[in-house]
Amino acid sequence: MGKYEIRNVIRELKKNIIPLVAEGSTLENNIISKVESLPQFKNCNNLLLYNSLPDEFPTNNALCRWSKHLNIYLPKVNGKNLDIIRYAPDKITSGAFGISEPTNIEDKISPSMLDIIIVPAVAFDTNGNRLGRGKGYYDKLLGNSRALRIGIGYDFQILDILPTDNHDIRMNYIFTPTYSIHIY
Repeated sequence: MGKYEIRNVIRELKKNIIPLVAEGSTLENNIISKVESLPQFKNCNNLLLYNSLPDEFPTNNALCRWSKHLNIYLPKVNGKNLDIIRYAPDKITSGAFGISEPTNIEDKISPSMLDIIIVPAVAFDTNGNRLGRGKGYYDKLLGNSRALRIGIGYDFQILDILPTDNHDIRMNYIFTPTYSIHIY
């Protein structure tokens, strides 16, 4: 199955499952706990998290919880790249693709300053590969950082194998409510 077909299959699965998952549910708290159990999290200063879209694994609880003691950053689409902007709850607006993005662009940092990057995906495989929405934003970002890469999602987003390209960046960890996969 190619990337296009995988995206369509996962999109259909999301239509059936995501409405059944409550925002702030135990599923999200389960993944928050898995991330917090990592030794790298205990030493983390700068963490990039995504502001979840309705069809992505929710991050609202993590955003609220972690922003109390960490420097949390959110991505902001800037042309064909992502800028990394410090999270400020009162400086968020709807941006590109309907994503809630920060407006305080003066609080931008380089991807090289991040300790952990938490990434959404359409699908992951057990080798740490990630299939995104197809624009390549996260692959460009991940290629410019040495941060620990953590993919999070629902169980049905884990496949045995995904088609990959040379520019695709693998995850170090993938967490779903049931799976904890450590790649390297």
